[in-house]
Amino acid sequence: MSKENPLWGAPRIHGELLKLGFEIAESTVSKYLIRHRGPPSQNWRTFLRNHADAIAGIDLCVVPPLAFECLFAFIVVGHGRRQLLWFAVTRHPTAEWLAQQIVEAFPWNTAPTYLVRDNDGAYGQAFTSRVRAMGIRDRPISPRSHGQNPYVERLIGTLRRDCLDHVLIFERHLRRVLTFYSLYYNETRTHLGLAKDAPLRRAVQRSGTIIITPILCGLHHRYARI
Repeated sequence: MSKENPLWGAPRIHGELLKLGFEIAESTVSKYLIRHRGPPSQNWRTFLRNHADAIAGIDLCVVPPLAFECLFAFIVVGHGRRQLLWFAVTRHPTAEWLAQQIVEAFPWNTAPTYLVRDNDGAYGQAFTSRVRAMGIRDRPISPRSHGQNPYVERLIGTLRRDCLDHVLIFERHLRRVLTFYSLYYNETRTHLGLAKDAPLRRAVQRSGTIIITPILCGLHHRYARI
């Protein structure tokens, strides 16, 4: 019990043992209590898991178009259901532009409690001030620790493997491609982390004729019964 519940002290464990029929003294429990190093606190992975529904992750994805000038896709992901909440495309991601994207991504009372991001210099004073004004707790990750922002990093990798590595990109075309892919990703694509369900919960269909709909010119397909 002491090992599995680092927040429990001797009185709490003693009470549990009494309820399980073990008649021993609290001093005995205290004697064999595991001494944890430092104050008990949750690690970063535990924080992400415990607060998933209240966390969003953001990142900038670099996309090289045919014109050989870098485009930046701004991605916002909700941790609760791995949903792609928002995307936008620009050539110059300034702090003011990023601040406006946060406002558009979370209108009215839809803002998350926490926002996880990296330490890119694009997130300047205008961005951090806007996030604070919206009541969002800004949580930059440690330098060179992209694993601390796992959901958005994984989505960007999936976006590249599923889509961007297989199409020729123009600036206006990129917005259209991301629009179609976001619909496919949220409504159709199954995820291992969601017990093979889609972020927007895809219903199980057991009867009817199977209809195949090509997505992104046949790069992917949607299968449904009607």
